[in-house]
Amino acid sequence: MPAAFQPNWLPLVLGSMPHTDLGVAWRLMLKCFPQIPAWPQLPRKTSLENMYAQFSERFPGITLADGRIYVDRRKDLDPALERLYLAYLENNLAYGQISPSHAAGLASLIEGKVALPQPIVALKGQVTGPVSWGLTIVDQDQRPILYDEVLADAVSKHLRLKAAWQEAELRKLCPRTILFVDEPYMASFGSAFVSLGKEQVIGWIEEVFSGLSGLKGVHCCGNTDWSILLNTSADILSLDAYDYAETLSLYPEDVTRFLARGGIIAWGIVPAGASAESETVGALVDRLHEAINHLAGKGVPLDALLKAGMISPSCGLGSLTPVIAERVFELTVGVSAEMRHRYTVSSVAEPPRAAVG
Repeated sequence: MPAAFQPNWLPLVLGSMPHTDLGVAWRLMLKCFPQIPAWPQLPRKTSLENMYAQFSERFPGITLADGRIYVDRRKDLDPALERLYLAYLENNLAYGQISPSHAAGLASLIEGKVALPQPIVALKGQVTGPVSWGLTIVDQDQRPILYDEVLADAVSKHLRLKAAWQEAELRKLCPRTILFVDEPYMASFGSAFVSLGKEQVIGWIEEVFSGLSGLKGVHCCGNTDWSILLNTSADILSLDAYDYAETLSLYPEDVTRFLARGGIIAWGIVPAGASAESETVGALVDRLHEAINHLAGKGVPLDALLKAGMISPSCGLGSLTPVIAERVFELTVGVSAEMRHRYTVSSVAEPPRAAVG
């Protein structure tokens, strides 16, 4: 068993990249993130690597046609639902296999075509979360399948098998894994456009988490009710700290409890967009300290915040140009290095009691 995970302000990446050449993507990944590499998602390489199509294989009634992905409710879905539930009950992870056509980066890793640096701290994977997947995938009448009681239950079980199969494959290559559940649609929670209950959301995410034995992360790249994600069993909370760090300070008690149980915050302080071109490591470090101090000012223990941080881009990079994406990677690595220099394991043993900066 690996030793207890120490975040140590290590850099972490979300996975989505704009490159179309798999070799180029892997070389960049391993150069920038040798401690915790993630397999590259390449949505511009093929539409099957879109974060929704990528995890759609074998879902009952799933149809990909004319650039659309939807569930055709006019079909008899019972046989497919039975197969899904049988695989779930038997914990048949092979049902959750992701084909090379849908995830070339993952396949190349599993097939031994990628030489991982040694040693590595962890190996990271990712799956689209049940809320985002279930709200994006619609039926033939454009109704999100998450509002169909039968299909909503199937979504979380389907993604549980996808996540569990992926983790099992990654564990063959590294004893410590990090599996992220990406939930961009949580930014719409509580709006007039998303009618979901808090307990429903936690239940669906926990269903996916229940298939995992390694470190579990959850990511949202917008503002949301952070108390929901903080009260799941996630080990790592990943947020867009460049634009939304202050919203986390609205939940100081939840953050404090999350940190007290060993939770880690992956600060997405590097903007995943064109503004990265004009940013500097120094300015982003200052911006991060402002966010940390803001939380500390609300009563969240400063020493806990300094011991439980990682650095990441604010969001996936699949929609950017390769040049900007590489700049985002460069800044992420630079901010991580500066934070590691200031707050190593030895230096946070007696953390500062005043504002940091």
